[in-house]
Amino acid sequence: MSTQTSPIGAHVPVAGGLGTGGLKYAAEIGAEAVQVFVSNPRGWALTAGKPAEDALLRASELPVYVHASYLVNFGSPNADTLEKSLESVAHALERGTAIGARGVVVHTGSAVSQPVEAAMAQIRARVLPLLEALPEDAPSLLLEPMAGQGAMLCATVDQLGPYFAALDHHPKLGVCLDTCHAFAAGHDLTADQGVKLTLDALVATVGEGRLRLVHANDSKDVCGSRKDRHENIGRGHIGERPFAELMAHPAAAGVPLIIETPGRSAEPHKTDIDTLKRLRAANAEKAKDAEDEAFEGEESEKAGDEDREARSSGD
Repeated sequence: MSTQTSPIGAHVPVAGGLGTGGLKYAAEIGAEAVQVFVSNPRGWALTAGKPAEDALLRASELPVYVHASYLVNFGSPNADTLEKSLESVAHALERGTAIGARGVVVHTGSAVSQPVEAAMAQIRARVLPLLEALPEDAPSLLLEPMAGQGAMLCATVDQLGPYFAALDHHPKLGVCLDTCHAFAAGHDLTADQGVKLTLDALVATVGEGRLRLVHANDSKDVCGSRKDRHENIGRGHIGERPFAELMAHPAAAGVPLIIETPGRSAEPHKTDIDTLKRLRAANAEKAKDAEDEAFEGEESEKAGDEDREARSSGD
């Protein structure tokens, strides 16, 4: 069981200012980490930042993440879409640096109508230079596998292998694992050892330390549905237990969890965060009990050794 605490937070609205509005909402729901959009997530327009708002996020003690536009597709055969995707992600990385973000989350994309091999060659040719040009203080680029719909390049965790290989396992490359996506793609997180098998496979595919963010979302649909429909924690087909198991896995030690769950007000998001905090606290209590039990066992064994030594000396 992991002993490093994972911060629990949310994707936050930024009405009123990226820092002002985002941090206000984070405080209202008890978030310990935040994810934001730095431009319209459903468009290509690139929004300039406001230095005062950026400074608020940099000065906060919360881990900050950026989610890139939903339109980004590095695997697209359409030249215009590819160029706009690269520009959008470069902008997100630049803005992420300005706000002190740890990572920029990007969907792994789709080959659409071209062969997967051609899409991966395109990603190597165009995305690797983007990574190579990043300054040391820039955020990591976090690849988020999808739910498996259409010609997606990456859904199950083993499909991250070719993506990482195409990008030379660049040190600025990481993974954002969305629990709803993984479940929809066929990783049965509810099965016995389901979470362990999934995270073990992730580590075996991309290496230790590459899981840098978790999108903690329940699912409205069953395992393998290939439908990306998020549900509030414990109210979907995943349920609470897998989230506790995820936080207890060594690969997730210290990795922030961000909820992207339904709700038009703060109340359901606060409830989801409180649920995850409760599960985290229960994990910590179990770990402490196991540590105490191990200590008592060691003390008992030590006392037995001393007793045997004393009797041996008396003989």
